[in-house]
This record gives sequence, structure tokens and C-alpha cells, in this order.
Amino acid sequence: MRIVGGSARGRRLAAPPDLSIRPTADKVREAVFDLLGPGAPGTRVLDLFSGTGALGLEAVSRGAARAVLVERDHRALALIAENARRCGFEDRVEVVRADALRHLASAPPAGGYDLVLLDPPYRQGLAAEALALLVRPGWLAPGARVVVETEAGLELSPPPPLALDRSRRYGDTAVHLLEGPEPPGPMG
Repeated sequence: MRIVGGSARGRRLAAPPDLSIRPTADKVREAVFDLLGPGAPGTRVLDLFSGTGALGLEAVSRGAARAVLVERDHRALALIAENARRCGFEDRVEVVRADALRHLASAPPAGGYDLVLLDPPYRQGLAAEALALLVRPGWLAPGARVVVETEAGLELSPPPPLALDRSRRYGDTAVHLLEGPEPPGPMG
């Protein structure tokens, strides 16, 4: 497992020693960021159900200003910290030990997030639960985008104001790109 693009391209990431953590495959991560296109400078990223941190670290490698990676498993937290160190991103990554749904039930940060990466365990209904919490006021910045990774075949119905832009299937994985409300236009 490696970072597939940006400033840390090619850096090897620490992988889990067992199958209790399902990291996003390199080819799926590359496809996710191809769907997103070039990142905007200053992007604030929230990576929920972070696992190894590969998605959030990929976003930082591709220019995100800051990423908050939320994970509850203590073994995964050690992997995230090691992977942030390997990429040299310790100063741009905040690792939060918390259940993702409980984290979303807390107060949102000032300004919200521009990009949310959501990769919950499959077949537990966690994507829908997380999205329902994520659309509460304050979590999403105007024009935010949300990437949801699910098992292939799952029909995702995002809650308003999120709208499904497109979905792609990669083997047994589906990637859904959701768009948030557009930022207000110039006055005048």
C-alpha cells in the first residue's frame, strides 16, 4: 500500500497485520481522487472510519491544507500515526480517537469541512447513519464534497442538501461522489 499521487507519491504506508481493518486499495484511492479532480489549496478534510489513514493522507499529499482523521480502534490509530510520520504530514494531520458517529454527534468545527471521506465497515448501515449526522448545520462548508465508499450493489440515497453526482464500481467496492450545496454567489 502506497500513496498514489501528490507530494508523498510512492511513500509506502504501514498496513494492518490482519484483516480487522480493510484499507482502501491503491487503485480505488487513485480512482477516488481522479473523480474529485485537482484539490483546491486550503481544503479542510475530514476522514471518518480512517483505518490506516490512507484516504486522508492521500488528500494531504494532493494539497489539502489539513486533515482530521477519526478512528476508534487503538491499533488503527497507531497505523495512522506511523503513516502520517512516513509521509511527513504530522503537522497537517490531526488524529482523533473516537467512534465516527459519536464524533459527528458532537459540535462541528468552525467553518466546516470542504471534503469528507467516509469509508465505514460494509453491511452495517453506517454510511447512511453518518450521512444523516453529517448534514446537520456546521459540518459541511459551502460547496463541500463527500466521498462514500460502500460495498458494491448498495444503493445510496444521500440526505438533502447532499446530492449524488456519480457512482463507480471497482470490484466489490462502490465509490459515490456527493455534492453539497453550492456556495452563495457574489452579491450585486
